[in-house]
Amino acid sequence: MPSSTPAPLNPIVAEVTQRIRERSAERRALYEQRMADQHKRGVHRGELSCGNLAHGFAACNPRDKGELKLMNSANLGIISSYNDMLSAHQPFETFPETIKAAARDMGSTAQFAGGVPAMCDGVTQGQPGMELSLFSRDVIAMSAAIGLSHNMFDAALYLGVCDKIVPGLFISAARFGHLPAMFVPAGPMPSGLPNKEKARIRQLYAEGKVGRAELLEAESDSYHSPGTCTFYGTANSNQLMMEMMGLHLPGTSFVNPGSDMREALTRYATEQAIRNTEPGGNYRPFYKQIDERAIVNALVGLLVSGGSTNHTLHLIAMAAAAGITLNWDDFTALSAVTPSLMQVYPNGQADINHFQAAGGMSYLFRELLAAGLIHGDIPTVFGTDLTAYTQEPFIDNGKIVWREGPEKSLDEDVLRPVATPFAPTGGLTVMKGNLGRGVIKVSAVAEEHRIVEAPVKIFEDQNDLKGAFESGELDRDVIAVVRFQGPKANGMPELHKLTPFLGVLQDRGHKVALVTDGRMSGASGKVPAAIHISPEALDGGPLAKLRDGDIVRLDANAGTLEAKVDPAIWAKRELVVANLDHYHVGMGRELFGGFRHLAMRGEEGAGVFGGFEADDLARQQEHISQEDA
Repeated sequence: MPSSTPAPLNPIVAEVTQRIRERSAERRALYEQRMADQHKRGVHRGELSCGNLAHGFAACNPRDKGELKLMNSANLGIISSYNDMLSAHQPFETFPETIKAAARDMGSTAQFAGGVPAMCDGVTQGQPGMELSLFSRDVIAMSAAIGLSHNMFDAALYLGVCDKIVPGLFISAARFGHLPAMFVPAGPMPSGLPNKEKARIRQLYAEGKVGRAELLEAESDSYHSPGTCTFYGTANSNQLMMEMMGLHLPGTSFVNPGSDMREALTRYATEQAIRNTEPGGNYRPFYKQIDERAIVNALVGLLVSGGSTNHTLHLIAMAAAAGITLNWDDFTALSAVTPSLMQVYPNGQADINHFQAAGGMSYLFRELLAAGLIHGDIPTVFGTDLTAYTQEPFIDNGKIVWREGPEKSLDEDVLRPVATPFAPTGGLTVMKGNLGRGVIKVSAVAEEHRIVEAPVKIFEDQNDLKGAFESGELDRDVIAVVRFQGPKANGMPELHKLTPFLGVLQDRGHKVALVTDGRMSGASGKVPAAIHISPEALDGGPLAKLRDGDIVRLDANAGTLEAKVDPAIWAKRELVVANLDHYHVGMGRELFGGFRHLAMRGEEGAGVFGGFEADDLARQQEHISQEDA
């Protein structure tokens, strides 16, 4: 058990948690009631008719079929993002057999309930397929729901790692909240080419100083084996957040695939998932485990680590699925009291394996609990509260055991104590002004680059920026505005393709920034980028009022984003209307027209499911008002 008692909760963390609790009270109560009702209707196969049940185990071997006929053993549903073309998901190929064997050893069973799509932003970056990326989160949630809809299962194991996959799986887990949920990661690939060298070669390529062969060699040396990419982007932010919410076993997030420890953790996750079921005697459903405290823990973890800005969308959508209303102001309030304790690329030069070696999650938990920055009293899949997560796993005589992790960082260039942080705040700020609201991540942006006031150059297609760079049109102080990139316009693609060009301009001594209603992620780097601007340009957002040459001031320190245009002129300006037809056809984009139509604003999570209980409560209130009238 942990060696020390957590400190009292930081007053701001407590205040934000209480604010979220009060804001979400009616919505959360309705969610909990619905999950309790689902539980009463039957958690597992005992509610199925004989014909239903026979279909459910027809393909099983005789041993498993015999267990499934009985109603006193647990059956686990496996939801996996496996595919063998993408490094992060390829290790999951062998996990189902490991899980099934471990379940049999416990006198239980496991079935592969369903696979979910898993696309890679690294492959689709700058390509039409990227416009399906954000919406894939909601497709994943629906795909997982289809797999679990057979109601054969006492608990679910979610096998996922990367960008939209884990948020999508979380949303599904929340809507099947009557089931215990265990998230099972695959881990990062071993370290390859240093990130600083990779970034250098990308910029040289952007300037035409090296060829495609050199670029491909550098990229291949960086992304070289099974496992998650080792920089600290959305994928690794996912893993940290799952552990911060107690949905992973302690210390499981960043263990490399193919290792004995990875295998042991997968077996133990199976065994623990069985213990967490009703037949296992310690029923621990998702909806009783994940509440506003767990969401705040995930948010603090994101901020303390300098994690992906994609989670300013995902975490809001994830919380909503659990009946919790989170907003961007909560991010800002917590960022102000959350120190920066990690420097993993793009925030520094180390990778996630260096973080693991320096002390990893056990040390991070120790520091956050001691500083009162997270809720230590939340229930976890480990069967304890979160204070047990200062431990890390070891293999002792062939069995996995947990021991206390290091009390001091083993490399303070990568991982620091709360007493001497890299920065006093989390480095994530809400931007607001007459151009709308957005977010900016400044943990990778040097102080001298955080305020930019310059004329804008407007693009309505990210591919046009490359031509403007090559022609010298951008070789000056400039704020690049890439608009009509929101969820309603084209699915809100990430715009990393722009980063090398803007980085070159910054290196030349120019004041440079990016403003967009599209996305960047944890890999967004050293150029200040005000992103997720809401409302988006297609939705009446003021970005559509901008004209080439307007002066815009981006002040990341103050959290302001202002067009320096006379207010009277600004008020009279008409919104530009863009022709977006070329975004809507090809590479399957025509299949997502309904998603674009349904998409909510970025600050609402950019999802297509509406507000879940919030919408239901609004309709109830409208009905009451009509009756009163």
